[in-house]
Amino acid sequence: MRPTGAFPSIRMRRMRRDDFSRRLMREHVLTADDLIYPVFVLDGSARSEAVPSMPGVERVSIDRLLKVAEEAVALGVPALALFPVIDAAGKTEGAEEAWNPDGLVPRTVQALKARFPELGVITDVALDPYTSHGQDGLIDPADPRGYVMNDETLEALAKQALCHAQAGADVVAPSDMMDGRVGRIRAELDAGGHIHTRILAYSAKYASSFYGPFRDAVGSAGNLGKGNKYTYQMDPANSDEAIREVALDIAEGADMFMVKPGMPYLDIVRRVKQELEVPTYVYQVSGEYAMLKAAAANGWLDEKACALEALLAFKRAGADGILTYYALDAARWMKAGT
Repeated sequence: MRPTGAFPSIRMRRMRRDDFSRRLMREHVLTADDLIYPVFVLDGSARSEAVPSMPGVERVSIDRLLKVAEEAVALGVPALALFPVIDAAGKTEGAEEAWNPDGLVPRTVQALKARFPELGVITDVALDPYTSHGQDGLIDPADPRGYVMNDETLEALAKQALCHAQAGADVVAPSDMMDGRVGRIRAELDAGGHIHTRILAYSAKYASSFYGPFRDAVGSAGNLGKGNKYTYQMDPANSDEAIREVALDIAEGADMFMVKPGMPYLDIVRRVKQELEVPTYVYQVSGEYAMLKAAAANGWLDEKACALEALLAFKRAGADGILTYYALDAARWMKAGT
């Protein structure tokens, strides 16, 4: 700590006295450029389904998603992150629907890029929306433990990522936490000529209890049942391990690096940005969003003030971008100057 002088010659409150001086010394600023909007898409047309555990969030069909995308573009939100809601008939042990070129995600990507070529489209690369067991990878039916097979899953993920890139995805985002998946996906994309498709690696994804509402939204909660993802997602007790995970993904060719969840893991965001100096992203997950919504609904918190404060905290910790269900609301609030 550098010497800072002492009271009364030093009065820290002097610079806080007026709005202009507070603005002049403000270290971090949140803008719409920092936001990525996660959306849930389902098959059909003219369809919207509320997600009860995530007030204000809906699953929508592609035609209605285009209206959401139009609003995002108008508000200056740079990108959407797509999460599919797959009908039960499309879920199998082998997750084959994940790389169907005529599947829900490729059709959604094509529709978005045709209508809004300037809007970034990020696709989730993971098998849990497509597996009948709700896990992010493949399982040997003969294994009584139901252990997710790593190397076999890599081949499925590579096919899924290539399928998304061929449809026009700007960014593929492997969120599965299999070892070696970034390198395998990078090799598959490059071999297919998709050298410009970026990889947003969920490098430090924890086995968190804050994901429940999301699993409701994509319809994987029922398939997962009482199962868990402890054998591949990170232990919430670990910090050094997160740095190793990100370093491995750097070496394998990822372009962007995700910490998930957000608020309980601000220390991880800070360490990744400071120690590794890479493009760092954070996901304000469904449980965080649901808590703010519930507290606001009960009149316990000022929703707007607390949501914007939480988002600013991610920036202060070092995040370059934030996936948040508040993206459109936050962009509206900032545009209105409130």
